[in-house]
Amino acid sequence: MNEQFLARMRELLGPDYDAYVETLNNPPFRGLRANLLKIQPDALVKRQFASLSPSPFAQEGFVLTGSETGLGNHIYHRQGLFYMQEPSASSAVTILDPQPGDWVLDLCAAPGGKSTQIAARIGQSGFLIANEIDGGRARVLMSNLERLGVSEAVITHASPERLCPQLGGWMDKVLVDAPCSGEGMFKKEDRALADWSVEHVRACGQRQQKILESAVFTLKEQGILVYSTCTYAPEENEQVIDQFLRKHPEMELIDCSVDFGRPGLSTGLVDGAKVRRIFPMDQGEGHFVAKLRKTVAQPAVRQRFFKSAPLSSIVREFLSDQLTDLSDLHFHLEQDRLSLMRHEFIQLENIPVLRQGVMAGEIVKNRVEPHHHFYMSALLQDRFKNTAALDENQLAQYLQGLPLTAAAPRGFLCLSYEGYPVGFGKSDGAVIKNKYPKGLRTR
Repeated sequence: MNEQFLARMRELLGPDYDAYVETLNNPPFRGLRANLLKIQPDALVKRQFASLSPSPFAQEGFVLTGSETGLGNHIYHRQGLFYMQEPSASSAVTILDPQPGDWVLDLCAAPGGKSTQIAARIGQSGFLIANEIDGGRARVLMSNLERLGVSEAVITHASPERLCPQLGGWMDKVLVDAPCSGEGMFKKEDRALADWSVEHVRACGQRQQKILESAVFTLKEQGILVYSTCTYAPEENEQVIDQFLRKHPEMELIDCSVDFGRPGLSTGLVDGAKVRRIFPMDQGEGHFVAKLRKTVAQPAVRQRFFKSAPLSSIVREFLSDQLTDLSDLHFHLEQDRLSLMRHEFIQLENIPVLRQGVMAGEIVKNRVEPHHHFYMSALLQDRFKNTAALDENQLAQYLQGLPLTAAAPRGFLCLSYEGYPVGFGKSDGAVIKNKYPKGLRTR
């Protein structure tokens, strides 16, 4: 362990330093979070697939208390019933407290743990803008939102200074889970430890300031901004908030109002009692969270929406064959790719959009070729007309990409296991052609 880092931790923790050092020899905390879009926490526990105890950081969260491995390949994970997440990472969204109907911006969203938690909290009546500046990480974000069945969201790939001016005054809640030096990740990521230096910590603090400067513009009056990191350094936590408050008197620091973790440091305009720090002694690897409120109004940037796309006979026939109800859905067609969701589709100028809503399918040679996201969507999971329930042997075959011999309605159909969709296939009445994505198949 880096001696300079340990010296800083000794100064930061004082009498708790020895307890912190003891945790360095322990395995990292592991956890998972029930996906409230698809399943309730008690129903997930009853499936008895892992040793779980309630997390102190989120009502839908759990700490893994057993030695189970390979949960990322478990069928419930593939079905999007849970998300693997270090326990304290769920604390920021708990403090943000998104509600049904809220418009929420997750400005630094990859890999998607907090975005999927937000999406589940706001449900089908809220709307999420999940942004990630790094292209590779943005694609990981998209795959996680797809797996968990998120529909009411747009995934953007832009810098904060480019995206936020178009969102002025739109947001009820904003999360800035800022890129940081990752001091709480040292046990999990060797690179975080290898990259650590005081200079890197200070550079992160400067970058975090710039991100907050962009984020604040997007808030409505009385809107809430939560700032979080997975690091311990004051230069990236309390000092960032202090500098931000000095520049923005319209923002006020408010109490996080939670029982977990411990108070932070008081410095300048920051009352340490109002922010939360989480250390390994608190059942999580490490997090810092501050909550702020915007106290003045600003003129909002006008929201612009696409008109719902008129549906061709080919598309309407496909949707009518597949779904029991289309009445509450909006549609968008772009380059023969059909998307749908309950909200209107927003227009953003010169912002790369990886996905908006549910990717329903693509029009190919006068037919619709469905997309995996269509059948994984929580919005649609109870609307499919044609379905087939797989037993354990059929499931194993399906995950390997093999065809299934089974009587089923002709055409595309949703395939489920234990009551939850796992994907889709195409039946000729006797054999189901496998449509499980090749990149997800087991070997």
